[in-house]
Amino acid sequence: MRLLPRLRDRWLLQRIPPGPSVRLDQRRIFIMPTAIGLAYLVAMLLMLLAAINYQNSLAYALTFLLGSVFVVTILHTWRNLAGLVLQAGGAEAVFLGEHARLRVRLESPTRTYQAVALGWPKSGLQVIDVPPGGTCEVELSLPTERRGWLRPGRLRVESRFPLGILVAWSWVDLQLAALVYPNPQEAELPPTIGALGDEEGARAAGRGVDDYQGLRQWQPGDSRRRLHWKAYSRGQGLLVKDFAALAGQEPMLDLDALGGDLESRLSVLCHWVVELSARLQPFSLTIDGQQIGPDQGAEHRAQCLRALALFGSQQERTA
Repeated sequence: MRLLPRLRDRWLLQRIPPGPSVRLDQRRIFIMPTAIGLAYLVAMLLMLLAAINYQNSLAYALTFLLGSVFVVTILHTWRNLAGLVLQAGGAEAVFLGEHARLRVRLESPTRTYQAVALGWPKSGLQVIDVPPGGTCEVELSLPTERRGWLRPGRLRVESRFPLGILVAWSWVDLQLAALVYPNPQEAELPPTIGALGDEEGARAAGRGVDDYQGLRQWQPGDSRRRLHWKAYSRGQGLLVKDFAALAGQEPMLDLDALGGDLESRLSVLCHWVVELSARLQPFSLTIDGQQIGPDQGAEHRAQCLRALALFGSQQERTA
């Protein structure tokens, strides 16, 4: 049973290769009667049999007229997709359980495209009209079932215009993707570094490169780059710039320090990242053998959430 979908996917891959932009032409558009169209054909066949049986010229004329309408509708239905350009738009990252919204742009080079439907059958198709020489953007919604990259695959675009007795369609792969963060799980915020220390939020904690403390006498082993040459030129001897490392109130979020299953730990970390970022609180995240931060801001938040979303994933990490 799985062989047919694989053969179909392989055939579509050769006929309609994936890409961020696709122009529909005769090789990429398929057409066949709808259920109404099949009933229309059956009715024409019965009318033809009745005309032959009774040798009724009026029945012949009506049958041939309806047949001509069917043939002309094939051209108009196909033409309502031919030449349409589909382009992949952006997609905002969402949390697990929310609906991902992926944007698709439709561009008409010359004429109007009416009642064009696109989407995925499991989530429903959206119908839109594209003006001549214009561009329309459609936002498609999909439920999220797991963290990481959501890649919905081929998109269905179809038209039943003008009579609904025929459907022209195509399956295009615009390489749409949306990043899905873990579902935030509320938990008590972790203790901060130096929480037992100075209440002002920062204290000197030995030598480092964070905070300038002043000048001191040179000692063997001090770096020459820290020598204060202006003081030496004034005859004050060899002095070096003294720095101290700071231990402040930045929380350290560590995946390995938490208990429970992997997804629960990632959800807790996700909640902490969101909460601390909302408070404009600097923090660091240790995950997958690397430390991110300490830092704050929207870019740091996005970097941490991305690391949580893609932890342990074998998928490509760039969209």
